Amino acid sequence: MFNKFPITENMHIHSLDGELRGATILGRLGDNDYLAEYNGVRCHAIYNPFVNHFYVDDKYGVIKDKKPVRDEPCR
Repeated sequence: MFNKFPITENMHIHSLDGELRGATILGRLGDNDYLAEYNGVRCHAIYNPFVNHFYVDDKYGVIKDKKPVRDEPCR
């Protein structure tokens, strides 16, 4: 559906109880799963076509940068 990234617009933010604030969609991760950034935090977002808005989950959908562990095998 969306092909050109980044998309910057007002989106519903989970930590603000759905309040509309400016956020950015950086890319697509899967079917209706998008990589979003709000306040410097990368997280998951979904798109609701019925209201034509993105919903950013900066509460439970935070994507943390994984740092390699010393004993973890290299792949």
